[in-house]
Amino acid sequence: MIKYRQKILPNGLTIMVNRDSASKLAAVNILYMVGARNEDEDKTGFAHLFEHLMFRGTHNVPEFDVPVQMACGETNAFTNNDYINFYITLPKENLATALWLESDRMQNLNISEEACSTEKQVVIEEFKQRYLNQPYGDELMLLRSLAYKCHPYRWATIGISPEHIERATLDDVRTFYKLHYRPSRAILAISADMPEEEMLDMATTYFAHIDDSGATIAPIEQEPKQTEPRRLEVVREVPATDITIAFHMGDRLSHDFFLGDLASDILAGGESSRLVNRLIKERALFSSVNAYITGSLDAGLFVIKGRMMPSTSESEAEAALWGELNELSKGNISEYEMEKVKNKFEANTAFGELNVMNKAMNLCFYQMTGDISLLNSETEIYRSLKIEEVADFAQRTFRRENSSTLVYRAK
Repeated sequence: MIKYRQKILPNGLTIMVNRDSASKLAAVNILYMVGARNEDEDKTGFAHLFEHLMFRGTHNVPEFDVPVQMACGETNAFTNNDYINFYITLPKENLATALWLESDRMQNLNISEEACSTEKQVVIEEFKQRYLNQPYGDELMLLRSLAYKCHPYRWATIGISPEHIERATLDDVRTFYKLHYRPSRAILAISADMPEEEMLDMATTYFAHIDDSGATIAPIEQEPKQTEPRRLEVVREVPATDITIAFHMGDRLSHDFFLGDLASDILAGGESSRLVNRLIKERALFSSVNAYITGSLDAGLFVIKGRMMPSTSESEAEAALWGELNELSKGNISEYEMEKVKNKFEANTAFGELNVMNKAMNLCFYQMTGDISLLNSETEIYRSLKIEEVADFAQRTFRRENSSTLVYRAK
């Protein structure tokens, strides 16, 4: 269990603190509630661009990494469709340095022509290398655009096209920064062996004065219910054909999230899972298999996929994947499988809580979801799930009219 204190400043910043008496390090995590889902359709990739720009420096600190290293710390970040996350770990005696740096780049980021041009080129090159010029690089992008027709989840974090970043103006970038990188759009978490009140006071000192002016955030258009199957077949220069099937499912706060997560682990949670044993080891239909949920804030996807062996026909591969889904729909799940998956989740949760940075990240993430109680209650939820609930989820979710199938065919 992660114990915490919370404080919301008048400017809207949410502060979460946790005293970790077992760690000599302090973890500072700041989550901005802006991801690819907050971009305009003709200006995508901006959230990812800012992951780079935020390390370029401010008017006060030309190179962000230098004072972090001088304080014996490490820093990094990641971006996804729902949010962007920045984190620093350093000795607790240097906590003030991390708070000062984060407060500084929340308000004083140096968005110059030179900085913007440099990072735009970095992002464009990353787009080309990782998504356009790499085997299977555009596979997930194609799946997203097939499964979603209205919601901004239809494009990946990197964006729709490198042209969007290439043509972004300085005003575009500055407007995006002012709109999203402000106190009311952020959650700050600290985990360290310090009195909670002291951490709250320090955070207040560095962030309370920051202005929160900015436009209202536009509502996100939600995806309508899918009523007929979708299919896309493409041919690429790849060594083997992939078959991927995606199904719409509930959002992060729905009960279906937990059922879908458990179902995906039954199918593909390790070397002893169903898909590995049945479709790789026993039937030799695929060289690799997977099943996962996207875990999105808004309604997400349940995805099942396999990379075919040369001797496997596409119809045989697709039928095999549907066969495994149908087994779940029939409730053909053993108590042993259920217990194994639940034990795995509980163990991962327990080990994760030993890490000071994981605690800070989790505080931010669960606060962002809108239900902070999940921070300490998810293990109980997983423990309570029953076989008949998983079967019901499968029956409601794994329907042909709710499916989007991508055949990524080897040339």
